[in-house]
Amino acid sequence: MATHIILTYPDERLKLISSLVEVFDDALRRFVMDLFVTLYASPGGVGIAAPQVGAQQRLILIDVSKKKGAENHGKLVLINPEITQWEGFILGREGCLSIPDYTANVLRAEKIQLEAYDEHGVKTIYAMQGFEARAVQHEIDHLDGVLFLDRLISPRTDLFRRKNYAK
Repeated sequence: MATHIILTYPDERLKLISSLVEVFDDALRRFVMDLFVTLYASPGGVGIAAPQVGAQQRLILIDVSKKKGAENHGKLVLINPEITQWEGFILGREGCLSIPDYTANVLRAEKIQLEAYDEHGVKTIYAMQGFEARAVQHEIDHLDGVLFLDRLISPRTDLFRRKNYAK
């Protein structure tokens, strides 16, 4: 398994729209495993999208299971994800592996219903809320070439330099 280099802003490849995944084969499953290695090697990461490593495929990984109190479905592979319903809005703080020096307040749907395929081509419907729903929406944005910076209402009041804590 290999770790991929994560693209960082302002790399133009982060603004590209990704293509649907049409082939569910061993190469895709190897890429998913490598992407999980990359995610877990990144401090504080709870999600990653294929475009963040330069692969323009509609594939995201989510794992918010370590976040205390967050309802979640565990470790998820979401291929060709599509939000089919959403409810409510909530403002919350987000960070991004591709924008490592900043966090921001971003408005997102509070609850979503999502359809996606796993790495074997099995389609599943998920109901998500809270932090997990926020993480999924953030990663789906990457598939459409959208960064959390594009969603800021006011960069002056909603963008924050990330704090670095002593280890």
